[in-house]
Amino acid sequence: MSYSVLIVDDEDLTLRTISRGLNAEGFEVFTAASGEEGLKIFEEEKPDLTLLDIVLPGMDGVEVLRQIKAASPASIVLMMSAYHMVDRAVEAMKLGAYDYLIKPFHLADLSATLKRASEMLRLRVRLSDSVESAKGQYDFGKVVTKNEVVREMLEVARKAAETDHATILIQGESGTGKGVLARAIHYASPRASQPLLELNCATLPDALLESEMFGFEPGAFTDARRRKQGLLERAHGGTVFLDEVGNMSASVQAKLLRVLEEGTFMRLGGTNLIKVDVRLIAATNANLKDAISEGRFREDLFYRLNVVPISIPPLRERPEDILPLALDMMSGFNHELNKNFVGFTPEAAQLLERYAWPGNIRELKNVVERTMILAPEGNIDAASLPEEIRDHQESAKPQPPLMDVNSFTGDLLLSLRELEDDYIEKVLAATGNNKTQAAKILGIHPTSLMRRLKKQPAYSLD
Repeated sequence: MSYSVLIVDDEDLTLRTISRGLNAEGFEVFTAASGEEGLKIFEEEKPDLTLLDIVLPGMDGVEVLRQIKAASPASIVLMMSAYHMVDRAVEAMKLGAYDYLIKPFHLADLSATLKRASEMLRLRVRLSDSVESAKGQYDFGKVVTKNEVVREMLEVARKAAETDHATILIQGESGTGKGVLARAIHYASPRASQPLLELNCATLPDALLESEMFGFEPGAFTDARRRKQGLLERAHGGTVFLDEVGNMSASVQAKLLRVLEEGTFMRLGGTNLIKVDVRLIAATNANLKDAISEGRFREDLFYRLNVVPISIPPLRERPEDILPLALDMMSGFNHELNKNFVGFTPEAAQLLERYAWPGNIRELKNVVERTMILAPEGNIDAASLPEEIRDHQESAKPQPPLMDVNSFTGDLLLSLRELEDDYIEKVLAATGNNKTQAAKILGIHPTSLMRRLKKQPAYSLD
């Protein structure tokens, strides 16, 4: 791949010598004899690399660098400096210059430096491709749902993603897709091209969680032989996703609160404040308000995390999504496993809908994949489903006889998954075919009841 280089230097001999050398190595070269001219060409040509002398007539190289970085922070700029002006070169490095060369230098030294810079450009291209791929994978528009609550939740997530800093707390049972939603928010946000780093607070002991999150200095503990940057530092400019945030110790909670309030922290064993710019997305399957009342979670941290609360309903509360999700998964596994499944028989579809799915979407995906590996291609029938799905239906408890509608209490209301078709008919008869009242008694949404009453002869990918 050929890259373009802008050379800014007021010495004509330097411009001509470097231009010839870089042209011979395949670079496209632009030249400028002043800072003002260099900025104009930079704006017009958008070069991949800029080689910039510090001493220039009018605007000096450090100021040119400052303006280039303000307009294009990711630009790679190499400074050229006389030996007696190394301090200005160091200043330029602090402003974001990639490297500097001391004049006079050999073309071989310049070539080696440009090759290192070119490798960074190649890495950026690969990173950009990766980001675009992730954006496609975690696109809000690809979420499969017919549930109004989920649609409203996704709209809140979209709006939250558009903000740059708002902290988000995602709550939901295990397997509902909290991590997937967090990634969708990041890749739909202005921080999409910056890092997304994830940490599960439930999988690490307190001391290790603290060192992973904040980093440490040499000597902070027995095995700390060298400095290590923590998750927050490495994610500067991007997003940090903390899963199972309710499992953090009191000391980690206190440090995280400081990050949210001041944007600063100290590494373990350190004395210097480190400032970071990160968007925090936290997730939990626990009730943090209960944890607060029990003294296990800080109330002030909860309110800092809960700026934009998002709650993902479990799969059992959105039965209308079970078949669409299963069919979408089937389509994906057809490609991945090189299979040719068509759909589910009505009996198999009914079993999937009536199962409680304690593991939520993660469990559904596992069942679909397992069944497609073992079952013959075509339509998946009831016998091909895992035993736990079939047993759930076979062991359904007999339902009590219908009571007078007016005598129903909250303790006696039953969900649709526990009722047989004749029980639904009895409830409808008792309410004078009032579907809204019947749905209330059954503990489901009226649209779910309507879906149950409709005849659905096909459950396929078509």
